[in-house]
Amino acid sequence: MPVSPKPVPPAVALPIAEALRASAPLGRLAERLRLSNSLFAAVASALPPGLAAGVSAGPVDDEGWSLLCANAAIAAKLRQLVPHLELRLREAGQPVAAIRVKVQPR
Repeated sequence: MPVSPKPVPPAVALPIAEALRASAPLGRLAERLRLSNSLFAAVASALPPGLAAGVSAGPVDDEGWSLLCANAAIAAKLRQLVPHLELRLREAGQPVAAIRVKVQPR
């Protein structure tokens, strides 16, 4: 007579906050997300209103920070503002190695 396999209990999902605390890689990812949002908050007021709607915070890494643009026209204008944005970050005490502008349609 074949032995029936033991029933496997259902996996328990962890709340996201607990999973972030329990995992070092996820914790680092969460910290970079917080930093990116903090950097964006520091420069958001420097963006013209028509431009700001098409820009969002992107990833932070060892080489700098990315701003994501909805289209190439917004990216072109934003690239002109990069020196001003870098100055705003330095004044806010949050310098970054470089600001990259990338097109990422929503």
